Amino acid sequence: MSNQLLTKAFLAGGAIPAGSLVKFGADDNTVVVSAAAADAHIGVVESFDVASGERCDVVMAGIAEVKIGGGITRGGPVTSNASGQGVAAAPAAGTNNGVIGRALASGVSGDVIPVLVVPGTFQG
Repeated sequence: MSNQLLTKAFLAGGAIPAGSLVKFGADDNTVVVSAAAADAHIGVVESFDVASGERCDVVMAGIAEVKIGGGITRGGPVTSNASGQGVAAAPAAGTNNGVIGRALASGVSGDVIPVLVVPGTFQG
């Protein structure tokens, strides 16, 4: 159940699977799949898979459907794994993780859950 408040169109700088967290690509108009917890995630491509060079809508605020790559508990901060899937943010002491927002449901790897999209950082 998504509830998009702010969606912006970008060009895909590579293939982007549905439900992936994304970050800026090579320029201001391009996004690529987030590949690490330390990335500056800007939103979620939620509706369908996007091929490189195609336009895609990125949910930058609101509630988006995120495919998760590990166990997440509702209310916890969500970051990215190496495949752009949502995982629980758990930075080491003094380390920052980029987060896309807060999980609105619990789930396990492979699930699609609603996430309140509020990009930011989370320090351990």
